Amino acid sequence: MRPAEPLPGSVQPAASDLAIRIVHDNCPGVAGMKTAWGFSALVTGLEKVILFDTGSDGALLLENLARLEIDPGRIDIVVLSHLHGDHTGGLAGLLQANPRVQVCLPASFPARFKEVVQGYGATLHEIAGPQEICRDVHTTGVLGRRLKEQALAIRTPRGLVVLTGCAHPGITRILQTVRRLHPEDLFLVLGGFHLEWVTTWKIAAILRVFRSHGVRYVAPTHCSSDKARRLFQQDYGPACLDIGVGKTIALADLTT
Repeated sequence: MRPAEPLPGSVQPAASDLAIRIVHDNCPGVAGMKTAWGFSALVTGLEKVILFDTGSDGALLLENLARLEIDPGRIDIVVLSHLHGDHTGGLAGLLQANPRVQVCLPASFPARFKEVVQGYGATLHEIAGPQEICRDVHTTGVLGRRLKEQALAIRTPRGLVVLTGCAHPGITRILQTVRRLHPEDLFLVLGGFHLEWVTTWKIAAILRVFRSHGVRYVAPTHCSSDKARRLFQQDYGPACLDIGVGKTIALADLTT
C-alpha cells in the first residue's frame, strides 16, 4: 500500500475500461443469480482485480461468481469496508478459494479477525488513513467514530467513481472526504447509502448534496432502501442506474 497523494490531472492514463459487477446483494438483478442480505462488488479494468466486500455468505458468493464465469483466483485484492457480517461473511469462503489474495481492512478490526485472515495465507493490510490501494484506486481511510468504515475512490477519465459499503459514517461525509482528498469531479457514486430509516425530507437534503458535488450518476443498492432508490430515480432519472446482483456497470456504457 502506498500513502495517498493528490491525484495528478493527467500524469498517467486512468481506468478507462473500468467495470463494476455486483456479485452479492439483497437487491435482485440478473435472473438466476442468488440474493441474500449483504453486498459485494467485483471491480475490473484496473491494475488489479478488486473485490469490494464479500457479502454475508461465502457459498452464495462463490456460486454467484461461478454463474458469472468469474474465477475467484483472478481476484488480487479484497477491500473490506467495515466489520458487519453482511460485508465480511463471505471472506472465509473466498479465502478458501484464493488464499493468496491481499486483504485491506480497517485497522480497528479485532485481532482475532486479522489472525484468521493471515491463517489462510492472505496478505493483510491494515488501513487507518487515506492510502493508494493500487494504481487509480484510493481508500478514503477509516471514517466514523464508533463503527469504522472506509470507501473507495477510483480515478477514471470521466471523474471519480466512489464505491461505498454501507456508508455508516454518512454518505454525505464520504463524498465530502473524497472531494477534500482528490480534485477530480465525482462521476458515479455506487453502493449502500444506509438510508433504510431516513425520512423523505432528509433524503431530499442528501440529494441536494449530491447535486452540489456534481455527481453525474448514482447507483444506490443494498441498505439504501426502496424509498431512497425511488427518490434518487425521480431526481436523477436515467442517470440513476438500476443495479442488483449480477448486473454490471461499465464506464464505457455511460455516455453522458
